[in-house]
Amino acid sequence: MAELDEFGLLEQPHTSAGRIPTDRGYRYYVDNVISGTRLSRSDLKAIEEIGGVKEVTVRPGRLMERASHVLSELSKNVGIVVWPSLSDNGLQHISFLNLPDNRILVAVVSTSNIVHDKVIRPDENLSQDELDTIARYLNAEFYGKSLRTIRREILSRMKEEKALYDTLLRNAILLCERSLDDEDAAAGEVYIDGAFNILTQPEFANREKLRELLETLEEKKRLVKILNECLAGDNMRREVQVIIGDENAVPSMKSCAVITASYHLDDEVSGTVGVVGPTRIEYGRTMAVVNYLARFIERALSNEASLQ
Repeated sequence: MAELDEFGLLEQPHTSAGRIPTDRGYRYYVDNVISGTRLSRSDLKAIEEIGGVKEVTVRPGRLMERASHVLSELSKNVGIVVWPSLSDNGLQHISFLNLPDNRILVAVVSTSNIVHDKVIRPDENLSQDELDTIARYLNAEFYGKSLRTIRREILSRMKEEKALYDTLLRNAILLCERSLDDEDAAAGEVYIDGAFNILTQPEFANREKLRELLETLEEKKRLVKILNECLAGDNMRREVQVIIGDENAVPSMKSCAVITASYHLDDEVSGTVGVVGPTRIEYGRTMAVVNYLARFIERALSNEASLQ
C-alpha cells in the first residue's frame, strides 16, 4: 500500500479516510490490468434487443434513442449517442418537397445510407419544378461531397459561371444554407439518457460541481466537442478510448471518466457512443458495453442500408 502511495497510484483524501486510487492509478489499471472483459448474457441480451423494435428499422433515430437508454441502464451512469452531423456527411441523394405555408421538406441520404430530413422556410417561393431542377443539379454535380463543401463550391462556381447558372446556383446555395441552419450548432443529433444517475454519485454531492457538470451535459455542441476530442486518436481503429479525471480538458469533467467509441459505416466515421461517470466507474464492463454497442449500431445501420 505504501509503495502504491509512493508511486502516486493511491491517495488519502483526508486523515480519517482510507486510501483511494488516484487518476494515475485508474489510468494504470485501465492500461495494464484490464484485458478483454466479457459481457454477461443479460448485458448482451439488453443490447441485442434494441434491434427487436420495428421502429428501429423505420426510424434509425429511434435506434440511437434506445441505445443511449441501454448505455445508461447498463452502466448506471450517463449514456450518450451522437448521430452524425448532416453538414459533414457525403451526399448520396437530396430531394426537396414543397409543403404548405412556403415550407420545404429537405430529405438527404448520405453516402453512409443515413437519412436526414428537415423542414426549412426560404425567403422566396420556389415551385416544385424549380426544386426538382435544383435537386437534379446537386445530385449530378456533388455526389459524395458534404453540404458544407457543396455550399463552398457553389459560391466558387457563382463567380466563375455567373451568367450561365446565376439563378440556379443562387437558389441552390439558398437551400443548402437553410438546410445547414443550426446544424453546425447542433454538431449532429445528441441523445442523452441517465443524467439523473449523476445525482446518486457521492463525487457530485457538491452542488456547484454538480451544476457545472449538468450544464456541460446540456450544452450539446460542447459535449460533442468533448467526445470528439476523446476519439482524436481513434484513427478508424474502432478502439475504445478512456479519459480519466484531470485528463479531461473541461474543468467540470475533471471528476469524471469518459469512455467512448466511434461507430462507422463503409469506413466513414459516422458517430459516437459513450458513457460519462465518476472516476471509480466499472471500467472493464463499461468499456466492453460501449465497444459492443458501437459494433451493434454498425451492424444495424449496415443491415438497414442493405434493405434500402
